[in-house]
Amino acid sequence: MRVLVVEDDTETAAYVTKGLTERGHVVDLATDGYQGLDRAQRGTFDAMIIDRMLPQLDGLSIIVTLRSAGINTPVLVLSALSDVDDRVQGLSAGGDDYLVKPFALSELLARVSALTRRGTSASRLNVADLEMDLLSRTVTRAGRPLDLLPREFRLLEYLMRHAGEVLTRTMLLEKVWDSHVDPQTNVIDVHVGRLRQKIDRGFAAPLLHTVRGAGYCLRAT
Repeated sequence: MRVLVVEDDTETAAYVTKGLTERGHVVDLATDGYQGLDRAQRGTFDAMIIDRMLPQLDGLSIIVTLRSAGINTPVLVLSALSDVDDRVQGLSAGGDDYLVKPFALSELLARVSALTRRGTSASRLNVADLEMDLLSRTVTRAGRPLDLLPREFRLLEYLMRHAGEVLTRTMLLEKVWDSHVDPQTNVIDVHVGRLRQKIDRGFAAPLLHTVRGAGYCLRAT
């Protein structure tokens, strides 16, 4: 599991990072709000642990920005603020759980584990105003139904699960086509082109982007 930790306190950051790493997780650490927001937007994480009080940009502002961009990665808010109103603010901003400092590492690990279990069982994926219902196998953008072929649906699902990440043609062939054929084949470009027409045509902001020389990325602009 890959976890983003956004924490400016050196001791707390080391404590959390050590605990997660010992459990076999990969940890990315950011020590201020802007750095944390940038990493959260550019990377793909299974969970995020975000301190509420951060230099440059506070934790709740990070969460609000991420949710507005359609990034729904589970977030555990850390804070020394323990009043009910403080907790409510954290959850209302888009946090999935709220843990007050000081805390036991075992509780933090248990809460992160619970959040990721909850996230993997979710039946809907969202990126900006694009929504996929995995149970009904339907896709809408801004409430408008989109008619996708089975392969297009599978391609979009993979892109949405890795929103914000640049995916190479080889990755798409292996994960969507279960194939190890020549990554230079144009099958990827053809399907991506058709999918782009369906999810972006007629909308002001494109979501499916070509990263020249690298691959494709689904992200809110």
